[in-house]
Amino acid sequence: MTKLLAARYRAATDRPYLASALYALSVVASTDVPTMGVDRHWRCYVSPAFVDATPVGELAAVWVHEVAHLLRDHHGRAERLPAADQRDPHRVNVAQDCEINDDLIADGLPLPAGRMEPRLFGLPTGQLFEAYLPGVPQGPPPHNCGSGAHGQPMPWELAGSDGPSCLGPVEAEALRRHTAEAMRAHRRSRGTLPAGWERWAEQVLEPTVDWRQALAGAVREAAAWAAGAIDYTYRRPSRRSAALRGVVLPSLRRPLPRVAVVIDTSGSMGDEELASALAEVTGVLREVGIRGNRVTVLACDADVQSVSRVTAAEQITLGGGGGTDMRVGIAAALAARDRPNIVVVLTDGYTPWPDESPSCRLVAALIGSDAPQPPGWVETVRVVS
Repeated sequence: MTKLLAARYRAATDRPYLASALYALSVVASTDVPTMGVDRHWRCYVSPAFVDATPVGELAAVWVHEVAHLLRDHHGRAERLPAADQRDPHRVNVAQDCEINDDLIADGLPLPAGRMEPRLFGLPTGQLFEAYLPGVPQGPPPHNCGSGAHGQPMPWELAGSDGPSCLGPVEAEALRRHTAEAMRAHRRSRGTLPAGWERWAEQVLEPTVDWRQALAGAVREAAAWAAGAIDYTYRRPSRRSAALRGVVLPSLRRPLPRVAVVIDTSGSMGDEELASALAEVTGVLREVGIRGNRVTVLACDADVQSVSRVTAAEQITLGGGGGTDMRVGIAAALAARDRPNIVVVLTDGYTPWPDESPSCRLVAALIGSDAPQPPGWVETVRVVS
């Protein structure tokens, strides 16, 4: 234990911005863990035999490696992988080690032999593990970093998340932010910080919102709002009518919203970004049960070019028009016999907008990072490739 804690002290002294995270780890000795590993509750499992056989300098590097899994939320990110990848935790672990180790090697840390790094698989450095994963072959890694890395509980891990030795999700997130702020301060005072850690700190302190999640959330929330317009109907009499002889009571119904998707088909629009945005919209609509004749797609530049039932991204055909005026498409959608409850506009933003909010939910998916901001009453999601 003395040797192990001396290695942690060296790691924290050499890289003070990691000190709080390193000392937040609680140590659990285990003869079952191959080397060192962590669980999602910030417990670090350590093999006594591995400590005996490893120099202090290399142990310090392993400390940094293991805490990096938790700081980078590898277990949380692993849970968002496709199911097939989640079923192969060893391969996920290798990809995660590649993400960490290329930064640690560039920082001069003496990692033990057998380390995983991108060059072993012909992969470039500086990538996230999600990008490395397709290039990692199947097969068990030389060691296992635990559920704090790949997300799958290991037999040598303690059960439960209670007790003073565990960190909960809220405390862990606060510690990540504290560490990121310490890295930024270190960068300003000393001017040196490994590129991988610098990118991570900036992401924590100034996170980039995934436009797919934001767009899906906006469409889903608008659909829930429109579906909340509960009304009465006599098409299906209330079951309470049986208690009142000669009286027919209406039942409550929750209508399924109608949706209009206005697509900017002017020449400035990019096919790939537009297809991605439409795929997200149609996917969410199918998920909430809105499809078929309840979705109208209007292709519009300075005029409405077509009105159709496009239901998939591959069905898009863009025509380069002269001007751009999404007001025309919005007005045409609202003037239809089946008036929509939700209008989604896919545009690069270089268009005039209506002078006031229409009597429906309006969501704008702005294609491109430099798209102008629409009026404040427009629900806006920026689609950036």
